[in-house]
Amino acid sequence: MKNDLFSHKADSYDKNEKRVENVDNIARAIADTVSLNKGMEILDFGSGTGLLLQRIAPHVKKITAVDVSPSMNDQLLAKAAHIECELETVQMDLTTDALDRKFDGIISSMTMHHIKDIPGILQRFRLLLRPGAFLALADLEPEDGSFHDEDTGIFHLGFNPEEFAALVRNAGFQDVRWNRVSVVQKPQGEYPVFLITAFTGAD
Repeated sequence: MKNDLFSHKADSYDKNEKRVENVDNIARAIADTVSLNKGMEILDFGSGTGLLLQRIAPHVKKITAVDVSPSMNDQLLAKAAHIECELETVQMDLTTDALDRKFDGIISSMTMHHIKDIPGILQRFRLLLRPGAFLALADLEPEDGSFHDEDTGIFHLGFNPEEFAALVRNAGFQDVRWNRVSVVQKPQGEYPVFLITAFTGAD
């Protein structure tokens, strides 16, 4: 297992009001865009302490939380009793390790800029999804590098949403759409966040 790059952040991660507000906005946008239901089993990629999945949980049957960070997973497990759906945590690097499972949807918040090979992970997402399943990924629009206090584990300074949408289409997804759903306010500037949604075919 690689070094836990988030161990120093895990304890205080949920205490950042701007982060929580951003996830609130993302979760509302997902619920407004995707028809969630209590029969769904979904995957949260880069689940961290579970800020996003906590908000999606009341609408689905089960969430499988996947994260590389043991400390983030520990924080999520500590509040598992308050998650309003069945919860499974998986500590793994989905960019290199295979998960032999199928899901009705994949959600992710502010994780994709930590992933070097975007086309590669989108292909993996496609293989993990059942016919008619959804993809909902939120991340930063292009920024100047000032969003993060440090650059450890950062491979992209945000994404052009149109270009990202094209990558999602190239991975075999349909009905690909994006919207700006949040703006993170920091002393050094404002950082827009977009949500990409897409679906697999019915075949």
